[in-house]
Amino acid sequence: MAPVGSITLVQGIEVGHFTDTRRPTGCTAILAQAGAVGGVDVRGAAPGTRETDLLHPTNLVERVHAIMLAGGSAWGLDAASGAMRWLEEQGVGLDIGVGRIPLVPAAVLFDVQVGDMRIRPDAQAGYAACVAASSAMPAQGNVGAGAGAAVGKIFGMHRAMKGGIGTASVTVDGITMGAIIACNALGDVLNPDTAQVVAGARSPDGRSLIDTRRALLRGDLPQPVLAGSNTTIGVIATDAIITKAQANRLATVGHDGLARAINPVHTMSDGDTLFCLGTGASGRSLGMMVLATMAAEAVAQATLRAVLHANRLQIEAGENHKAVHLPSAADLQ
Repeated sequence: MAPVGSITLVQGIEVGHFTDTRRPTGCTAILAQAGAVGGVDVRGAAPGTRETDLLHPTNLVERVHAIMLAGGSAWGLDAASGAMRWLEEQGVGLDIGVGRIPLVPAAVLFDVQVGDMRIRPDAQAGYAACVAASSAMPAQGNVGAGAGAAVGKIFGMHRAMKGGIGTASVTVDGITMGAIIACNALGDVLNPDTAQVVAGARSPDGRSLIDTRRALLRGDLPQPVLAGSNTTIGVIATDAIITKAQANRLATVGHDGLARAINPVHTMSDGDTLFCLGTGASGRSLGMMVLATMAAEAVAQATLRAVLHANRLQIEAGENHKAVHLPSAADLQ
């Protein structure tokens, strides 16, 4: 698999994971300690988010200091509080005269069907993710917000596969656009260049992929799915100079990358959410046509890498949870 970069190649961006192997679950902090122009676009019908309203172009705050991605469903939103505490200790945040308020929007995915749901990311986990953050290549697969992720659940969890977290970037004329995606999709994950399904719903015997889109179109009935029990979340970042309105537009077109790599996507049972950060650290910009193309490409490739780097997960039944077997993409090749 050829390397395709990382979001940490964007000047001014650091990434850190916290992984709780007891369940597993975790969270991922994407830091912009110098501040970054922020945007967001929520396309899934069952989102779990925090501080997204402040990113609207007409609202006051211009720059944010981190984005938190977490498992644990709504419980995981607490991880952002830990990031705020860590950033405050570093002297990072909006200057309000008597102190600083770090601004940390967040989004969560539903992974509580994997293991004991009483174990979930909290403020301490968010703090630990920030402590671990650096500009090095982030770990991918079964780590951070992707630790408990699964994909292809539309015909039941027993036919699903392991999801994960992935990152990618593209550089044009000295400007970099990167993405980090925690993929916990209801649908299949496809190679965006070939449209081949690489992970998703499996056949009843579990040995092959069925291609969910084709299965639904020929009349196979999906299993009833709990609303919000999926979700792909992520961050797009660029070192180009962009406005807040442009950051929101890049978050929007980033969903084109999700649509190339996930099918079905943006369903009533997904809370698909993408943030965009613009650090401006390159001191330059490109036209929005190029930046938008770069954003969609980075998202698509990061989504693919999330499942290609994932490893199989086997959890035996316990007092408070069911057994789970999630093969990886490599297991079916």
